[in-house]
This record gives sequence, structure tokens and C-alpha cells, in this order.
Amino acid sequence: MIGIGLGFKWFIFVVMALTAVGSSLMMVTRKNPIHSALWLIVTFFSVAVLYVTLNATFIAVAQVMVYAGAIMMLVLFVIMLIHLEWGAQWGRKKSFPKFIGGFITLILFVQILAGVYTYSDAGQHGIYTAQKLAEIGNTRAVGALLYGKYAFAFEVASILLLVGIVGAVLLARKRNEQER
Repeated sequence: MIGIGLGFKWFIFVVMALTAVGSSLMMVTRKNPIHSALWLIVTFFSVAVLYVTLNATFIAVAQVMVYAGAIMMLVLFVIMLIHLEWGAQWGRKKSFPKFIGGFITLILFVQILAGVYTYSDAGQHGIYTAQKLAEIGNTRAVGALLYGKYAFAFEVASILLLVGIVGAVLLARKRNEQER
């Protein structure tokens, strides 16, 4: 965002941060899973704009292509595949799993707040300084880390996504066979 004033950049950052928080809240509070998935897409796009304001254009493009594009298409495909009529029936009853889920959500929220309020920048700094990033570029730095130091974590995440999709397809297939 060269040539744009710092005040305007800050304004865009704050608006997109509020949009990301608002759309993520809308995502988790919707009863219709399709509406939740659409709100998740809004969240992904606003996070991509946040990356652009932080001069991380490669991450922003990857965010849009990978998450808002490919992953959300898979999520929508799985949602439509498994016919979520049974989800509406589950949502009407008060149950112990719902209570446990709410309790865990509350614990995670408190942990996030504790992390925000106790944050200090006393950790170890990485090897990529601002000067080195300007020299080699964001794309090369992200690629070196993603396919070097974090290659195993990257592959594990892709396997977990694949297992989730295969599991959803198997559940849908089993349900279709039981209905026949």
C-alpha cells in the first residue's frame, strides 16, 4: 500500500478487523450451516485485507486462494453432501454435549483474553529482519519457512483436512444406505 497515508491505512485496518470479528461472531451464531460458511468467507476476505495492510501480500493472496477459495468450496460441498436435517433436531434440545461445548468455548475465550493482557515482546526474534525481508521479498521468506522449517506441520494439516473430508463423505454414504 505504497502512497497511501498512514491514517487511511489505519482506518482500513480497524474497519477490516471489526468486520472480521463481527463476521466470525455471525458465523458461530447462525443455525443454518450454509449461512455460517458464507460468513466464514467474509471473515477470510477481511483477514486477507488485514494482511495487505500489513504488507504481507503473498499471505493475503494465499488466504484468498486457499481458504476462501478451495477450503470453503470443500466445506460447502461436505455440508450439502451430508444433508443436515438432523442438525436442526439436535439444535432444539438442551444436552450435556452442548453444555460441555459452551464451557470449553468459555475457557478458550478466557485464555485468549489472558494471552492478550499478558503479552510481552520478550521472545526470541526470527532470522528475517525488516531489511532482509526487503532484500529477498515476502514470498521467498514464506516459502523458505513453509517448505523448510514447517514442512512437516504443513503436510500434517493437509492430511487432517483430507481425513475430515473422507470422513464426511463416508458418513453421508452410510446415512444414504440406511435411508434406502
